[in-house]
Amino acid sequence: MLGLLVMMLGLVLFLGAHTLTTQRELRARLIGSMGEGGYKAGYAVVSLVGLALIVWGFAHYRAAGMLPVWSPPTALKHLNTALMLPAVILVVAAYIRGRIYTAVKHPMLSGVKLWAFGHLLANGDLGGIILFGSFLGWAVFDRISLKRRPDSAAFAFHPVVIGVAVIGA
Repeated sequence: MLGLLVMMLGLVLFLGAHTLTTQRELRARLIGSMGEGGYKAGYAVVSLVGLALIVWGFAHYRAAGMLPVWSPPTALKHLNTALMLPAVILVVAAYIRGRIYTAVKHPMLSGVKLWAFGHLLANGDLGGIILFGSFLGWAVFDRISLKRRPDSAAFAFHPVVIGVAVIGA
């Protein structure tokens, strides 16, 4: 039980820090008060501590005996394995400017969604559902928030080239 609680604390820290980037006004205030370097350092520290707690907590949860919720069929485990190749390709494509990056609006989020969805299907225990469900929920939320951001990079060129803002026009 302790492992599960530690993992959930890690999820709150890690995903909370990553969700903060969607709160543009709050993020701007933090950068204003801490400076850009201070903000980035704090973001990195909170993210790394959160990630460490997720890994430690999930490992201890599994070692203590997982809490089964349902038994996924073997086919879903195979489906998860098949989804990992495109998930990894999408995550890598987020850092390499190429055709995939151009074709997929946010390859990192698409890769995280595939990874989380596949693992959610293949793991029927409480810890797995919380872990992978949290990442899937965050990736969906972040993708939706990107569509609503007035400073979204996808639309940044539009006012310059076309002369009309896409959002708020």
